Amino acid sequence: MRPWGLLLTGTVLLGFTACGGSTVPVVPPVCEEPQVPEVGSLTQCGPLADFTPINRYQGAFADVVQAREDAVVIIDGRCTGTLIQASAGPVVVTAGHCAAVGDRALVVFNFEDAPDGDPLITEGTVIEQALEPDYALIALDVLPDVTPVPLTARATERLAIIQHPRGRPKVIAEGGYLATCRQLVYYTDLDTLVGSSGAGVLNREGHLLGIHTDGDCYSTGQGSNRGWTSDALVEASPYLLPSDIVER
Repeated sequence: MRPWGLLLTGTVLLGFTACGGSTVPVVPPVCEEPQVPEVGSLTQCGPLADFTPINRYQGAFADVVQAREDAVVIIDGRCTGTLIQASAGPVVVTAGHCAAVGDRALVVFNFEDAPDGDPLITEGTVIEQALEPDYALIALDVLPDVTPVPLTARATERLAIIQHPRGRPKVIAEGGYLATCRQLVYYTDLDTLVGSSGAGVLNREGHLLGIHTDGDCYSTGQGSNRGWTSDALVEASPYLLPSDIVER
């Protein structure tokens, strides 16, 4: 195992708890007022965790995965982020409950099974952070030779999340688009876990519709997970511009 793998393993094993609970609501909350994120609520949908290692995936998003997955990172061994395209220069976006302004974050690219890119470990400084919308931006010390992901406001029937659930090597899950309201995007049967916080929600073109932050899925298959839209991030951010959203 490479030294950075040992570092991640040592980091990831600390602080993770089981997700979900014993009480299942009959009707999952959709389009309600956002609450302060609860890390334990970032849940999988249904009895099985439908994660596929990124380099073995052959599903509906196979045509866009290879163009986007190199931009997905694991942050401090406990959250996921994505290098996004911005007029002021590429930055990593993640969930606000993963960081605080001024934090120095350890950012690792290509932490995956059978890696097909050059591993890069770098640090970055958190330049923006909020909880409503729940986002943070990280300016990297070293930019990788990868293509940043564009932002979009256009949802598609199917969505995908490339992520590091529980700090594991990179995987992908896909599911159905449900609704967008109050600057939140909801999706069904799209599994996430602790560690998936901050992962990009991709539309069918592989553009970032939002970032995953919260979950209300259950083992019964009821419920939906959700995140903040790219529109919400741009509206709140001094760094991002409306023109950074390439589709409307």
